[in-house]
Amino acid sequence: MSDITTSRTPAGVTRRTVLKAGGAAFGLYFVGVLGGRPWVLEAAAGEAAAGFLDALSVPKWVTPLVVPPVMPTAGSTTLRGGKNADLYDIAVRQISQQVLPAPLPPTTLWAYGPTSARSDKATLLFHAPSATIEAKWRRPVRVTWRNELVDADGRFLPHLLPVDPTLHWANPPGGTTDRDSRPVFAATPGPYRGPVPVVTHVHGAVGVGDESDGYPEAWYLPDAVDVPVGHAHDGTWYAFFRSKAEAAHGVSWPAGGATFHYPDDQRASTLWYHDHTLGMTRANVYAGPAGFYLLRGGPHGDDAVIDSRTGQPAVLPGPAPKEGDGFPSSKRYREIPLAIQDRSFLSDGSLFYPDSREFFDGTVGPYLPEGDVSPIWNPEFFGNTIMVNGHTWPTHTVEQRRYRFRLLNGCNSRFLILDLGLPGAEAWQIGTEGGLLAAPVNLTAAHGGRLLLAPAERADVILDLTHVPVGSHIIRNLGPDEPFGGGQPDDDFDVANPASTGQVLQLVVVPATSPDATTPPAFLVLPAIDPLPTTSVRRLALVEEMSMAPELAEDPPPIAALLGTVDATGTWSTSMWSDPVTENPAVGAAETWEIYNSTADAHPIHVHEVVFQVADREPVVIDEATHHIAPAGGARPPDPGENGWKDTVIAYPGEVTRIRMRFDRGGQFVWHCHIVEHEDNEMMRPYRIGPEQPGQPGHPPA
Repeated sequence: MSDITTSRTPAGVTRRTVLKAGGAAFGLYFVGVLGGRPWVLEAAAGEAAAGFLDALSVPKWVTPLVVPPVMPTAGSTTLRGGKNADLYDIAVRQISQQVLPAPLPPTTLWAYGPTSARSDKATLLFHAPSATIEAKWRRPVRVTWRNELVDADGRFLPHLLPVDPTLHWANPPGGTTDRDSRPVFAATPGPYRGPVPVVTHVHGAVGVGDESDGYPEAWYLPDAVDVPVGHAHDGTWYAFFRSKAEAAHGVSWPAGGATFHYPDDQRASTLWYHDHTLGMTRANVYAGPAGFYLLRGGPHGDDAVIDSRTGQPAVLPGPAPKEGDGFPSSKRYREIPLAIQDRSFLSDGSLFYPDSREFFDGTVGPYLPEGDVSPIWNPEFFGNTIMVNGHTWPTHTVEQRRYRFRLLNGCNSRFLILDLGLPGAEAWQIGTEGGLLAAPVNLTAAHGGRLLLAPAERADVILDLTHVPVGSHIIRNLGPDEPFGGGQPDDDFDVANPASTGQVLQLVVVPATSPDATTPPAFLVLPAIDPLPTTSVRRLALVEEMSMAPELAEDPPPIAALLGTVDATGTWSTSMWSDPVTENPAVGAAETWEIYNSTADAHPIHVHEVVFQVADREPVVIDEATHHIAPAGGARPPDPGENGWKDTVIAYPGEVTRIRMRFDRGGQFVWHCHIVEHEDNEMMRPYRIGPEQPGQPGHPPA
């Protein structure tokens, strides 16, 4: 998460530096504009828009904001060594939810929810986003995740959205021999319609074993009665991790599920959970399943925050939802998680997601296998409506007092620039993905109340509404309706449509009903953050791959986004998902990763298993002929809102972004771009901490 700053693109770096598919030649790809904004649904017209729900026809501010309840525990247990742990049993199921305001039709979604609870008064709610897992510092959590995407007769449910089978993906039809591979076709295939694989990742979990991290090749199908003969029922790493979990934790995994263990010994922080299946995360997450995971307590939690006026513990806005509150609750919550997502719909209420590459930039082939363009995958996707906590443009009544919002950008591709500059309001950021910052950041004074959030970034914000006039006020989005490359709204890009995607949430301000006893953010003293020392350096590259089809040579479209390495001479090379591991830090090692972005887009880079500190950013000089990239001087420190621990960082175009981290637990993990369309098409790489594990799976077919 970053604050708004000046333009990120250095002079002369205004176009994409790209890798030509299948060859060594490099060239420039001019960012095209078809009809202004080809990536948003409202750019479609006439017959192309038939069946689409016009975002401007959706009523705003009529649906009350849903505050996610707390996920009920299924029980507790005593672990080996005597620690107590909380148990959860959570499934993903297909549901019908009133996402659009009535009387518009409900929407079929997928959602996480509890299959059981220790209290007979608990609400077994399936909702997208789901209930919040409330975890306590150093009290482990054990979750049995289940894939229950089946109908009432136990038959598998096909995907709600089009899944492109030409990518390197889970590929259950490939069986145990060709699962987790890029299939070869004799003719251009249609979307995959078989049973859906899932695997859950708790995003931001630190120190978790690789068997519990949600590795993209550890997916599993539902335990359906009609899985086609020859299909793989689980991913390449599933059996290995199942055996490892049984040995380490004494748990057995159910058919169509997995039991993961989270030690929760990291700093108190705002995490979230979502699907992470190889090559189809974009479709699975877009279908709905996600939720917050809030870790509280410990020496860096809320109780460690001091009021500078008294030297005593500060009082932060609350209460937050608690287990047993029920749903809906009559309590007035003042600590509220907000998951912001963009979606598009058809007129029958169903989700819309493109079923053709043509939607993105007009590319109509040649598609695989005749050409090198995947027929369904879109490089990015931008919905034409904004949802908050699972409903389009909701409204929420608040008092003239301070509130704490835990903000999540849950969009597939969209960067958000939230305008919290309501009249008379004061917005302060106190935390990011890895917990509390080193010091509060006055967003109002320093940035006009604006907050930039890349996909998957979180921000812990106190919004002081004490002096906001009574009445209705809108939190707006000033980010673009297209790929983001940095810069200032209006100066460097057109802001989101002010009539649709430029609006997020209505706050209806009423007089306070009681005194506000919380500490003003200016007086908060947050727990100290010890900087990581200078460490060994690893150089990495972000590159875009363009079509080599002769028919598209005049204006080649992007066909993949890639990760790679930069050698000691400054020359970069790229790797595919199936290539051998190139990032292999030792257990206990501390490293600085230098991430060189040779593309025209900003990429939110997420590293599993660790949190990191942002060291600095620096412009780069790119020599396309020699594939050479080098720092140009003029490094700048991280933005104030990045002065803490993070798990996702914005790598701006034409720059090197440096992050420092320590690798304390061995295993097999991944790092990737969290624009999930990029992640699903090669902008994700496995990395390993420490040596290979005895019996671990080999590399999948290239």
